[in-house]
Amino acid sequence: MPRIARTRPSRHRRLFGGLLAALATAAATTTATLTPASAAPAAPAPSVTGATAADVNVARNAGYEAGLGNWTCSAGSGSTVGSPVHGGVAALRATPTASDNATCSQVVAVKPGATYRLSAYVQGSYVYLGASGTGTTDVSTWTPSATDWQQLATTFTTGPATTSVTVYTHGWYGQPAYLADDFSVLGPDGGGGTDPGPGVPAAPGGLTAGAVTSSSVALSWNPVAGATGYTVYRDGAKDRTVSGTAATVTGLSPATAYRFQVTAGNASGESARSAEVSATTAPAGGGTDPVVPRHAVTGYWQNFNNGATVQKISDVPGQYDIIAVAFADATTTPGAVTFNLDSAGLGGYTVDQFKADIKAKQAAGKSVVLSVGGEKGTVSVNDSTSAANFADSVYALMQQYGFNGVDIDLENGLNPTYMTQALRSLSQKAGGKLVLTMAPQTIDMQSTSGGYFRTALNVKDILTVVNMQYYNSGSMLGCDGKVYSQGSVDFLTALACIQLEGGLDPSQVGLGLPASTRGAGSGYVAPSVVNAALDCLTKGTGCGSFKPAKTYPGLRGAMTWSTNWDAASGNAWSNAVGPHVHGLP
Repeated sequence: MPRIARTRPSRHRRLFGGLLAALATAAATTTATLTPASAAPAAPAPSVTGATAADVNVARNAGYEAGLGNWTCSAGSGSTVGSPVHGGVAALRATPTASDNATCSQVVAVKPGATYRLSAYVQGSYVYLGASGTGTTDVSTWTPSATDWQQLATTFTTGPATTSVTVYTHGWYGQPAYLADDFSVLGPDGGGGTDPGPGVPAAPGGLTAGAVTSSSVALSWNPVAGATGYTVYRDGAKDRTVSGTAATVTGLSPATAYRFQVTAGNASGESARSAEVSATTAPAGGGTDPVVPRHAVTGYWQNFNNGATVQKISDVPGQYDIIAVAFADATTTPGAVTFNLDSAGLGGYTVDQFKADIKAKQAAGKSVVLSVGGEKGTVSVNDSTSAANFADSVYALMQQYGFNGVDIDLENGLNPTYMTQALRSLSQKAGGKLVLTMAPQTIDMQSTSGGYFRTALNVKDILTVVNMQYYNSGSMLGCDGKVYSQGSVDFLTALACIQLEGGLDPSQVGLGLPASTRGAGSGYVAPSVVNAALDCLTKGTGCGSFKPAKTYPGLRGAMTWSTNWDAASGNAWSNAVGPHVHGLP
């Protein structure tokens, strides 16, 4: 969320929106094969697994354990690092520039007329994986944002005379360095041989049961070198397979004891099972957000004066059901946050008045949460220690001021593994009445493989609502694969569809918009457009050119930045959108 008026979109967001628009235009006017550096972004391909007994990995030095041997990186952009790695002791690190996308490639020997399964684990923004010179259709896949190791995968078939193919990764111009590891080109040996395969990984250690509800148990464990995935066992039977070191086992019965174990796996096989842990689910009844109505309006309250109307919490109109206090700030302790009321900037508003106003709002059935991050926020949760610090500090602030929960508005990326740990630890401390909201940018929710989306799905059982920011973003992809321009009904509905069809419950999806033209750099739409989008999603009426295949009557509602900018416009936004949200089916 912007802390100043008319904040310009970051270069990161302008680049992506412009890129999509340009590529959409190009796709409509040419059928030429795209080169790796100009491949049009498409939805990241699903993970491709499995291989026949005759298949080998025809990539050499696939884990970069021998430095850059067998690899060529453009403009000297590549090097190897010892941390972080996905497996083994090394990984590739390649740094794009304004004129080079840091392509690192290898020519592999292949058999003509054969199918190969290409995959690699990556970290970074706009990381691509692909193959060229296949003799048929060249392929690529990508991720907009991988804050933790994420597997990219696709397949290609060689032509009738093709004996070699170039496989590659690359980033995007002007973006930060990306990482790659455990490269694989699985298929028939084309005569070039293969590196020795990895051994079966060791059994995971540190298996721990965390937060529980009446139907779920959160588990976490330590990473295992060489593992490409993990299998969770419940009461001796396989429950699920995951790529990371945490999982939430769902579909459980209330007040029931369960036993859990985990194994690590890779192409060579599955490890022995870990030590067993037990957990008992909570009794039936209750809920994760009992004070939040079925359809709710969220508003951000500014703890600073940036030209909008200065407010006390008591001044926030009654149409707002969740009030997000913006913002908590980072401390010198990794992961920890603090909150300091800007009494001087708010006309002498005292801490005692602030606390009393929070209690009064809660007595009126409202929730008041502390928002962490914002446009300039620097909170970083990237290991177990910082995750614990985050949970401890947020819970201490909840007790100190009486907040109902926390809002995650980290606009510079987050690590899904450790933010999940932090939120589950906080939930365990706060209990079943924790109100947990999120406010990702549009780019953060373009794919379920993105860090923000993965975090939301990881904590789905304790999540109240995700109010994505439909502003300061430029054009974006909708769930139908088409590019939609910011500021339209279609932009709101087609992007919401990604979340609704990507695993979030309709009650966990809200539409986040500026309260006025002064509240954001771009993306303001009239309240009537917000209401039309809400009707389209919940009732199938008021749609633009995009109409969802089904309706979502349980959609949570809408959010605005901010209650202060709303007040500066005579509360026009909340007076129009509030009653509409509360009147949804």
